[in-house]
Amino acid sequence: MRAIGKAPGKYFRKGMTLAQLFRTFPDDEAAERWFIESRWPNGVYCPKCGSDNIQECPTRKPQPYRCRSCRKHFSVKTDSLMHNSPLGYQTWLVAIYLITTGIKGVSSMKLHRDLGITQRSAWYLAHRIRENFQDQQIDTFAGPVESDEGYFGGLEKNKHASKKKRLGRGTAGKAAVVAIKDQATNQISAAVVERVDAPTLQGFVTEHVTEDATVYTDENRAYKGLPNHETVNHSVSEYVSGQAHTNGLESFWSLLKRGYHGTHHHMSPKHLSRYVNEFAGRYNNRPKDTINQMRSIVRGMDGKRLKYDELVG
Repeated sequence: MRAIGKAPGKYFRKGMTLAQLFRTFPDDEAAERWFIESRWPNGVYCPKCGSDNIQECPTRKPQPYRCRSCRKHFSVKTDSLMHNSPLGYQTWLVAIYLITTGIKGVSSMKLHRDLGITQRSAWYLAHRIRENFQDQQIDTFAGPVESDEGYFGGLEKNKHASKKKRLGRGTAGKAAVVAIKDQATNQISAAVVERVDAPTLQGFVTEHVTEDATVYTDENRAYKGLPNHETVNHSVSEYVSGQAHTNGLESFWSLLKRGYHGTHHHMSPKHLSRYVNEFAGRYNNRPKDTINQMRSIVRGMDGKRLKYDELVG
């Protein structure tokens, strides 16, 4: 049921409890039907050639469908991020639900315990779901926008001697993430960056805003020279100056940092961009009902592949 009146958070959304999830999708057959309807809302078509001249195989062997045009057999998993996965449809659906509703992320250990699969399978499953989030970020904002950076990684003093970079204090040795948020739409884009110099940060901002968009940042000199630019000086405890502030991004940084320290405890630099895409994509999908958030993930899986050897190589 939808909440009415005043309520916290996204009260207008229609959520789904775990009990409702299992009543709606009690087995693999029900889950498979939902995947088919979500991936192909206008009817099944061949993922190989695009033809809708499809024959259903009564025995479902070797696959449930056969294309009469290219004669290929396929299922709803074919040529998607579920391609060749031995996991059942209900397992995939529950994993998508947990990652969708877990606003601070879900660790592979929790998925391993909740789904009854190995931790390695859970880790691979989660990264395949994360792969679709790279398309959930918005390309261009009309503004006004906020831009800010966050830093992720362990403290140098806590690292093993062989892993210390000895680059100094503060943010030294940490990975940098830059984010931008449109104040009008509350949508964000975020990316891992190698440097936080002027060409990098200004290039990120100009890539994501229209020419006349107003840009709000902190006092970081790397942003100096941007058009339509206003700042707040955090170093002297100034957090709002007229309309200028970066407070809107703090909720995103809060979720990402709680996910880093409280859920995953560590995100390797190699895969950090995948986690950033996940948190940004989930943040942008918040206004949707839970089932529609899940559908957007399934549609984002279409036509993508992520092989295990590519992920760990």
